[in-house]
Amino acid sequence: MPKLLPILCLAAALLAGCRAQDVGDTGTTVPVAGTDEGGAVSTAPVQVAEEAAAVAEPEPGPAPDEPEGVDWSPMELASGTASLGCELDYAHHGDGNPLIQFDRDAIATALEPCAARGVLRLRYTGKINAGFAQLMQRVTHVADELEIGKRVLDVDSSGGMVEDAIRAGDRIADARWTIWVREGAVCHSACVFLLAAGDVRMISGRVGIHRIIRMSSTATTRAELNRELRVVYERVRDYLERNGAATAVADMMMAVPNRNLRLLAAEELSLYGLDGINPAQDDLDRLRLMRKCGEDFVVRRDAFARSFDTRCKSPGTDLDGLNACGLELRKRYDFPDPTCPSESPLSEFDALLAAEKPEQAGARLPAGTREGGEAQEQEQARQEQARREDASARARGDAGGS
Repeated sequence: MPKLLPILCLAAALLAGCRAQDVGDTGTTVPVAGTDEGGAVSTAPVQVAEEAAAVAEPEPGPAPDEPEGVDWSPMELASGTASLGCELDYAHHGDGNPLIQFDRDAIATALEPCAARGVLRLRYTGKINAGFAQLMQRVTHVADELEIGKRVLDVDSSGGMVEDAIRAGDRIADARWTIWVREGAVCHSACVFLLAAGDVRMISGRVGIHRIIRMSSTATTRAELNRELRVVYERVRDYLERNGAATAVADMMMAVPNRNLRLLAAEELSLYGLDGINPAQDDLDRLRLMRKCGEDFVVRRDAFARSFDTRCKSPGTDLDGLNACGLELRKRYDFPDPTCPSESPLSEFDALLAAEKPEQAGARLPAGTREGGEAQEQEQARQEQARREDASARARGDAGGS
């Protein structure tokens, strides 16, 4: 038996290597089956400067400002499926109704029940391509018409086209979307650009990156290909920068072969501005909220965000658990705020609950917040005044650390 021990250890190590794709830990590099699964593919034409003029500014990528009009010509959603619903509790209510037709009337009919609640959730599974970018534009347009202010993109994608992801991302950034990556879902390669655009990102699934592939390249040497990729990566860096994400993401992508996938750890997602509150949007909101809701609101909001990161984001927590933890935690900071309820953290849940009777509302909360019933409500009412008195003091105390 002692002689067999080294052989058994070697066999175990080889077996672990063969199963690298199933590793659950992030912050590691794993192989991918093939580029047909999604990837980060660039096909847009690039104008490569001559070697002597290589320092010139790169040709600009897709414009961040979309035209006002929406193209309502017939379309198909190739390599993906979409569904629309008004519920955030996916564990109990599923993902809504499949979206088969993509004309204005079909989308309006699907979203009409959501108008009274003020919340929609678009579940998308598949590749990021031109059809997806068009879908985001159409759903956003109809949501604007119906005045549905709270919007969640619940995505599961292994990637796709870089230029289409940037185009969709700019639409997301302009329309105040929250991005979910649920447990069991992935957001790889080009999908990561969507995360950069979201106002708030809630992540329980895997997020991975690798090198961009130039499928339309005419390069015949490594130097020619590198010059083409330099233009593409400059477009990516510009996109990441204007959306508040670290341009280091683009640098890291360049170092990972496209046959592999670099899974980002939770700490990296936060460090690179891909998780939680979007820092660029947070800067925009700060002055507006100071004027609208007051300094005390902003202080409590910041303290809640820090506390949420340390208390709720533990390894293995599913997205339903993240939401439940946040809804419970925000009570410590006197949210939802009576003056600015729609600006309060996780206010998308408040919009749902406000449209329901008390006996129905509990069923729409994440599972972790439904317990306690009437006794809990009475206790919360008794403590409400006390919370109001010390919420600001606690928030200011947390400013020095969570």
